[in-house]
Amino acid sequence: MFIQTESTPNPATLKFLPGKEVLEAGTADFPTADAAGKSPLASRIFGVDGVTGVFFGTDFVTVTKADSVAWDHAKPAILGAIMEHYQSGAPVMEGEAGSAAVGHAEHTGEDGAIVEQIKELLDTRVRPAVAQDGGDITFHGFDRGIVYLHMQGACAGCPSSTLTLKMGIENLLRHYIPEVVEVRPVAA
Repeated sequence: MFIQTESTPNPATLKFLPGKEVLEAGTADFPTADAAGKSPLASRIFGVDGVTGVFFGTDFVTVTKADSVAWDHAKPAILGAIMEHYQSGAPVMEGEAGSAAVGHAEHTGEDGAIVEQIKELLDTRVRPAVAQDGGDITFHGFDRGIVYLHMQGACAGCPSSTLTLKMGIENLLRHYIPEVVEVRPVAA
């Protein structure tokens, strides 16, 4: 098994491509080792010293490490953990698969059409680009012109995530949807 790695805009995060399906659909975010209980793969990766976060996409695993740990030490152990997992035949997730992560809030009434436009733009224009960097973005709400989004994986804690939200996503949404005046990040 050959696992490729790619850097991400976040220096504390690497993207691992096992060449196999990770999740059938959606994403799964494990911001702590305790959150990894339903995933044998995430639990195994958290067993590597210095791992502080794990995120799954359909064909990649994004791993975030502590600043005090060098990639030269963590990367081989993470590669080994991923390889051991796939060789074991254990499932990536126990029980339910990853979440579709399209959005939490349902809006009806006058904002319903705006929210549908926002979700459509996020799904078609933003999420594919963010996934290339090893992350994901989820819609959390729209209120009085403000769009609330949550960044996950490599995007969470990335030094350029504020720039991505403000200059990229906010400008895109404001261009297509005049009712959008601002984009703000939210914590999970």
